Amino acid sequence: MGLKKVWFVTGASKGLGLSLVNQLLKAGQSVAATSRNVNDLIAALNTNSEKFLPLPVDLSDETSVELAINATIAKFGKIDVVINNAGYGIGGSIEELTNEETRSAFDVNVFGTLNVIRKASPYLRAQRSGHIINIASIAGIVGATGWAVYSSAKAAVIALSEVLADDVKAFGIKVTVVAPGAFRTSFLTPESLVLAKNPIDAYEDVRAVHANYLKMDGAQAGDPEKAAAAMIALVSMPNPPIHLLLGNDALQRAMVKTDALTKEYQDWKAITISTDY
Repeated sequence: MGLKKVWFVTGASKGLGLSLVNQLLKAGQSVAATSRNVNDLIAALNTNSEKFLPLPVDLSDETSVELAINATIAKFGKIDVVINNAGYGIGGSIEELTNEETRSAFDVNVFGTLNVIRKASPYLRAQRSGHIINIASIAGIVGATGWAVYSSAKAAVIALSEVLADDVKAFGIKVTVVAPGAFRTSFLTPESLVLAKNPIDAYEDVRAVHANYLKMDGAQAGDPEKAAAAMIALVSMPNPPIHLLLGNDALQRAMVKTDALTKEYQDWKAITISTDY
C-alpha cells in the first residue's frame, strides 16, 4: 500500500465503507471514520487500535463535519485521503417523493459530500497534497425507472468531482469519482434504501422495478472487498483517473449510454448547429 497515510472515511459502519476501513486498519493505516451512529461503527469494527478514530457525524450539519475534521487533525496531525462514501438510495417517481424526502436524500448524498470537501480542503491545500475520492454510482451516469432522485443526486456528485479536480489540481490535490454498479453490501436493506412513503397506484412500472431490484439482495455481482482494494490502490497511483467505474455491470451500462448519447447528438446535429448566428 506504500507510505502510511491518514484517511478520513464517511459512512463507515456498513457496506463499502466498512470494507475500506477494515482493510486500511489491517494495513497499518491511520483512519478517522464517521457514522451517524458511532456505536454501530465501533461494534462493526471491533478494534481498540490507536490508529482508529470513530467519529459521530451528521454530514448535513456543517458544524458537525468541521468538528470531525478538526478532531482528525488533532489526533493524527494531517489528512491525506478523504473518502466520501456516506449515502443512501431513494426510490420512487418524482411525483411520489415529497419535497422533504427529496431534500433529505440530497442533504446526505450531495450536501454532506460538499461539507466534507469544504472543511477538509484548507488542510489539503496547505500541505499541497491529498486525494479526494467521492463515491457516486452508475445510476449517476445511467438512470433507471423509479430512481430519478437517487440518479440526480449521484449525477451531481460526478459533476462536482469533475470540476473540483480542475479547481484543486494546482494545489497538488487529486480527485477521483467512483461509480460502482451493484455490489453485495447492505445497500438493499431498509437502513440504506428508502422508498416513497406515499406511492401512487398509477406508477406500476416503478413498483415492478423496485420489487425486482430488492430480489437482488445478496446476489449482486460485485465484491465489496475487491472494490475497497481497488479504491485503496488508487491513492498510490501517480496519475489516478478522475472517473473510475467498478463492476462489469457498470461498464456495460456506461458504454451503452455513451453510444446512445453520441448517436443522439449526431442525429440532431442539424438543429443543434442551426442556432448559431
